[in-house]
Amino acid sequence: MSDALKHECGIAHIRLLKPLEFYKEKYGSAFYGVNKMYLLMEKQHNRGQDGAGFASIKLDTKPGERYISRVRSVAQQPIQDIFAQINERINKEIAEHPEYNNDVALQKKNIPYIGEVLLGHVRYGTFGKNSVESVHPFLRQNNWMHRNLILAGNFNMTNVKELFKNLIDLGQHPKEYTDTITIMEKIGHFLDDSVSKVYKKLKKEGYNKSNSSPLIAERLNVAKILRRAAKNWDGGYAMAGLLGHGDSFVLRDPAGIRPVYYYKDDEVVVVASERPVIQTVFNVEFDNVKELDPGHAIIIKKSGKVSFKKILEPLERKACSFERIYFSRGSDAEIYQERKELGKLLMPEVLKAIDKDTANTVFSYIPNTAETSFFGMIETVEEYLNERKTQAILNGNGKLTSKQVIEILKERPRIEKIAIKDAKLRTFITEDSSRDDLVAHVYDVTYGVIKPSDNLVIIDDSIVRGTTLKKSIIKMMDRLHPKKIVVVSSAPQIRYPDCYGIDMANLESLVAFRAAIELLKENNNYELVEKVYKKCKAQVNLEDTEVKNFVKDIYSGFTSEQISEKISELLSDDSVNAEVTIIFQPVENLHKACPKNLGDWYFTGNYPTVGGNRVVNRAFINFYEGNKERAY
Repeated sequence: MSDALKHECGIAHIRLLKPLEFYKEKYGSAFYGVNKMYLLMEKQHNRGQDGAGFASIKLDTKPGERYISRVRSVAQQPIQDIFAQINERINKEIAEHPEYNNDVALQKKNIPYIGEVLLGHVRYGTFGKNSVESVHPFLRQNNWMHRNLILAGNFNMTNVKELFKNLIDLGQHPKEYTDTITIMEKIGHFLDDSVSKVYKKLKKEGYNKSNSSPLIAERLNVAKILRRAAKNWDGGYAMAGLLGHGDSFVLRDPAGIRPVYYYKDDEVVVVASERPVIQTVFNVEFDNVKELDPGHAIIIKKSGKVSFKKILEPLERKACSFERIYFSRGSDAEIYQERKELGKLLMPEVLKAIDKDTANTVFSYIPNTAETSFFGMIETVEEYLNERKTQAILNGNGKLTSKQVIEILKERPRIEKIAIKDAKLRTFITEDSSRDDLVAHVYDVTYGVIKPSDNLVIIDDSIVRGTTLKKSIIKMMDRLHPKKIVVVSSAPQIRYPDCYGIDMANLESLVAFRAAIELLKENNNYELVEKVYKKCKAQVNLEDTEVKNFVKDIYSGFTSEQISEKISELLSDDSVNAEVTIIFQPVENLHKACPKNLGDWYFTGNYPTVGGNRVVNRAFINFYEGNKERAY
């Protein structure tokens, strides 16, 4: 993606189903779980680089022994920093106590971070401060083992205000106004309530506080706690939690917006945000890694019993299509093919834009996530050329010379690596004119391969704000003096903000929205902006279920082609000599390429939860009033 876009988070959960001695004997180390967690987190570092956190729980510890460990970091390389701290502590303990070296029982008792229940998180901050206090996992502590709650997630809630008010109505005094704290305290409230109710029953049965503890762990109904806590949640989420005595869970939102995959055998249960991560780290086949159903939770009791429970009634499945286009690692077998298909489906429009003049066209891509779509695009160019070559040979009626046949067969797509991102360049000066000059050099270009008669086709996986295209890529491409620059987006036009975990909180930053506003001005229809504003304002006090997305009206008078043409104008200027054309993927083609992930609200405005319409209207109100606050 050419625009820097913060997004998503990644979760990783490991539950070891055997005693630590088993892993020592089979794999040579009682640190098997810690080592696997490092790999799960490192292979999801694409999902979050603002911070990372790790937590572990030891099972069956004695009173007074530490059983919860947690470490978090916002260092420049937070995952490496976390595990450097863990390794340093482990090595220090073993160096000071050589007797721990081959004694797993002593290691478990005395060395932190070793445990049977582990949780990892990589973070991109879309809400709240980027300090270590904002990094997951969050910890809710209590002297009762069962009431300790560790929580991490990949999520964003649209109705934080309502949830925050619910906590106040329950008599709580939340320490922060963030969705993570709010969600943790909501689960914690019902956890406390459930523990109290189980204890009361045990007390009636004649058990005292001391001998009730293992029975509370046994009888605690985690699914019921989650149903009560999640009743009013509105958002996209993959929520992972550990209870102090060893129960754990991962819950997915009812529309399946955020991804959750899991694998289970007789040694381990593992859950992560991406399938290939589990495949690689545990060396298992594609079909053995399953996707958690929307609205369901995987619950692992302290005993090791695994169950799958419906927590909330599933909605129409609207899994995030951006996962397929950009966020998830392209090494997933399905995602790889889907991204290739996105490139293939764009080719008819690309051929039209270059008047089918492939001989005078150079094809390239913007590093690095658009590379797979580029492969698909080139396969389609090759198919087109093969048809053309076959027809040319057939039209020769067998009278072509071998030299003529060779000349026909010689034509192939001209592929070059044109854009090269300078990863070391930092736009450290904030003064606008100086910063713009630095931004213009974020990408280098390859000289000497473009002729003045050439078209240059370059594919990007998505165009959000268009800033880097306008200030850097198009200007750098123009230095090569092509006749025409065709920028191809494998994603449709991004018209609406996201509110489920991607950092797209306002409208005016989206180039498609700016293009629509410009078209309204040019067509003397700008009064529509005020009409939409009034409609949005009129809905402020309505129930979420009654709120409609009136921002769609801004786009309704224009075709996708008209908006694309205006975007082309906005991303070019008088300093660019080449003709610039921007081509976007049609939404229908996106659905054709990614049939299992139909979440397309950023393109269509069709939000999968009722809170989405309130967020998009709030974003429009903020735009109209010049308010820079987030819409959620």
